[in-house]
Amino acid sequence: MNAQRPFDLEVDARGLKCPLPILRAKKALANLTSGQVLRVVATDKGSVRDFQAFAKQTGNELLEQGDDGVEFVHYLKRR
Repeated sequence: MNAQRPFDLEVDARGLKCPLPILRAKKALANLTSGQVLRVVATDKGSVRDFQAFAKQTGNELLEQGDDGVEFVHYLKRR
């Protein structure tokens, strides 16, 4: 994973299981304006594919995903 990219808002979804990380991200994205970036930190390994599907369904751009084996970090750009 690259050095931390800039973001406008962060959601801490550590310890939450599907669908809560997606629901928290959806709520946070509603508070951002087009082009702003949301960073989501999760511990659910299923969040990787969940955020890929979420980005496709909503039209928000999934900029980057990465993990250190414990935490999964997702960067979404608001459409």
